[in-house]
Amino acid sequence: MNLRELIREALEQHLDKTLVLKEDVEVSKELQYHIDNGMSLTDNAFRIYSEGYFNLVNEVRDLYNEGLIDLNEEDRLMVESDLGKKVKIGNEIIYLDAPYISETETEEDILAEAKHHGKNVNLGKPFRTPGGPKKFAVYVRKPGGGIKKVTFGDPNLRIKNSNKKRAKSFRARHKCSQKKDRTTAGYWSCHVGRYAKQLGLSSSNSW
Repeated sequence: MNLRELIREALEQHLDKTLVLKEDVEVSKELQYHIDNGMSLTDNAFRIYSEGYFNLVNEVRDLYNEGLIDLNEEDRLMVESDLGKKVKIGNEIIYLDAPYISETETEEDILAEAKHHGKNVNLGKPFRTPGGPKKFAVYVRKPGGGIKKVTFGDPNLRIKNSNKKRAKSFRARHKCSQKKDRTTAGYWSCHVGRYAKQLGLSSSNSW
């Protein structure tokens, strides 16, 4: 390995460091566990969209906004989104930038009764579409009411978000930091890594 490669490797390792406290501040035992074990926020130890998952995201967001913690690019994109923020409408708790769930529901219970063209569908849970025309699809609630099916992903291309250089290039080209509208294909393409397990992807990294 020549000097240029050594420098590049060292730089990449430095940029990939995350959850690095900049000051001696008190944090939760959950966050300390992630720090002690070199875990990133995107490798959250809690079940996705559980209360613990959201609490950790919100804690890191608060520290980041106060300038008390350094994050890698993937974790920074998470805390700069609305993930984990919630509002209460009536008796329901709606988590922003995540599937619509109430405090009493589990991940598996997410809006199983929503209807689209007369059939029950799950909202905010992407799935593969072997018959095309796109690789994936997801049902979402439209702002004015009703359900919309969003299709996304080129069926002829592989998802290579595990390659950090490709992922960074993709996010820059598609301006993923600006994708906030859950009713668009662009939003779901940029955030597909969050649903890696249910979509059979090899990496949960941000795309």
